[in-house]
Amino acid sequence: MDSNLLKVFIAVADKKSISLGAKELNYTQSNATLRIKQLEKNLGYELFHRTNKGVILSLEGEKLYPYAIDIVKKVEEATLRMKNINYQELLRIGSTQSNTTIRLSKFIDRLDEDFKDMKLEFVVDSSLNLIEQLLDYKLDIAFVNGKPKHKDLEILNIFKENIVLVEPKDKEAQKTIFAYKNGCLNRIFLEEYLSKKEKNIYKKVNLENYELILSCVKAGYGVALFSKEIIEKFAYIEKLKITQMDFNLDTYLICRKDYIPMIEKYLRKIKI
Repeated sequence: MDSNLLKVFIAVADKKSISLGAKELNYTQSNATLRIKQLEKNLGYELFHRTNKGVILSLEGEKLYPYAIDIVKKVEEATLRMKNINYQELLRIGSTQSNTTIRLSKFIDRLDEDFKDMKLEFVVDSSLNLIEQLLDYKLDIAFVNGKPKHKDLEILNIFKENIVLVEPKDKEAQKTIFAYKNGCLNRIFLEEYLSKKEKNIYKKVNLENYELILSCVKAGYGVALFSKEIIEKFAYIEKLKITQMDFNLDTYLICRKDYIPMIEKYLRKIKI
């Protein structure tokens, strides 16, 4: 069974639309339609019901869907394993925004120096989203905040973080929590901390720019949780009220237990 046809089938099923599924894969709509028809011809069943609003899976399509997901994953995993059979040809790296700000550039420099022929791909996202992508074989390694507890994950390295609460220095902060995005563990931990400390309900605001968050906190618009190194990087140490926290939000470099990179020993020893 052609995994490329199954990829189109999955995309169309997920989007409930041939045009949106095609867009997801950078195909033309006609190309995606042709591939769906080819898959249906090969299997001998119609996989979708066509409606005015798009498409929905037929009974046969619903039965095929979980197998298609599994087949595509296995083919992609096998392809990557064969590419990396003699050396680490490709390393797909996930990183939180905080780790990207603090140490990812140093990590890239080290890899470029020690593995000149290795290609790198990057995803920057929240810890929870990165773990999901790692478990789904879409990443090889990921830098996440906080010790992961999933049974299928392996810890390769730990980088200590000095976590602090930041507030305006000379005024009362508004009841707002600033964070990078939903799924950010800094925000989740801060919400829990503030809910135990006081009964006020805090508004949540996502800003995908750390310097802007620090500027908003300085102006009194709210509070945030940061690694102290980030505050130092943006020169806000003297501009904010800083309270030391005892949260375990160290950065953990992780991978899947059943898909450990060939450069495992290197990753376990690296200091950045």
